[in-house]
Amino acid sequence: MNKNNLKGFEFFRGLVAILIAIAVAFIFIFICADDPAQALSCLLIKPIISNGALNVKSILTILGRTTPTIFTGLAVCVMFSADQFNLGGEGVTMLGGFIAVLLGIYLPMAAGVHAAVAIIISAIAGGAVMLIPALVKVKLKSSEMVTSLMLNYIILYVVLHFLNNTFADRTKGSTQTYEFLETAKVGTVVQGTELTYGFFIALIATVIIAIFMYRTRWGYAIRMIGINGQFAQYSGLKVGTIIIASQIIGGVLSGMGGAIECLGRYTTFRWLELPGYGWTGVTVAILAKNNPIFVPLAALFIAYLNRGCELMAIYAGVPAEMLDIIQAIIFLFFAAEQFLSKTRQKLVVKEAKQEISAKADVKGENA
Repeated sequence: MNKNNLKGFEFFRGLVAILIAIAVAFIFIFICADDPAQALSCLLIKPIISNGALNVKSILTILGRTTPTIFTGLAVCVMFSADQFNLGGEGVTMLGGFIAVLLGIYLPMAAGVHAAVAIIISAIAGGAVMLIPALVKVKLKSSEMVTSLMLNYIILYVVLHFLNNTFADRTKGSTQTYEFLETAKVGTVVQGTELTYGFFIALIATVIIAIFMYRTRWGYAIRMIGINGQFAQYSGLKVGTIIIASQIIGGVLSGMGGAIECLGRYTTFRWLELPGYGWTGVTVAILAKNNPIFVPLAALFIAYLNRGCELMAIYAGVPAEMLDIIQAIIFLFFAAEQFLSKTRQKLVVKEAKQEISAKADVKGENA
């Protein structure tokens, strides 16, 4: 199958997986909702249209919610492209947010510089922490999936320990830090919405990662290892170094996403559990087929569904966990190697027959 046909098939395969996921969601909606029509309207229409007009506030809120998942989606894209099933972005996102808020509280700086420094330091910390599963993979040949999953919960409980015992504001009714300084705030584009300037930073990061992955020697090496690690090693590539680099980049992006999210949408650090952005980033990367350019679109799709499920929970009594069901089904069908494999085989056979026929016609003409 030629490259264009393969891309077309993969797009078709992804579309079918999404449609199946939404169809299953419809079944659950009809079972759970008192008014299924109202629930479907909340899921598909109300996120952007309210009372017959565009709901600009809701649209901007959806865009704002893509910010952290763009970063984690990009992180997963880089790591998955190197065939590294690292799931540590979840914990690193939380760590990045925690460090950024602490820097916002205890490190006074000038406006404009403060937020940038907090984000950069959080990104560096994220990359440093992601060294752990990377080094364990390269030096000890241990599964990066297992170590990164364990790392998530180590980060969670370390953060909660310091939050509860060292940095908590005891004057508040819930466990959270003191408010960070206004100079550390990532500004909101439109007041009253969740859209911050972090969204534009995420888009810039998307362009940078896309150029890195498809226009640089290092990006090519990462993708080559993902396609065939043994061939890459025989070709002289430093496979271990590149694997470590891919996971460090993933950590930097995840840490940056957590920092921007906390400094943009909150005034204190109040995450008492893993925020979920790392898990969603996996779904985003799968939807984007590990192509950074498509990550914002995939993140937008998930954010749209998130908003729709939120509205269903408010107005139609459908559990907000419906989004988790949809994501799980999408993940299932995208990860299933045999999903539509027969259709792909038929296309390959058809294309081969056409090529053989074309060559036979050329030989007949030459004769």
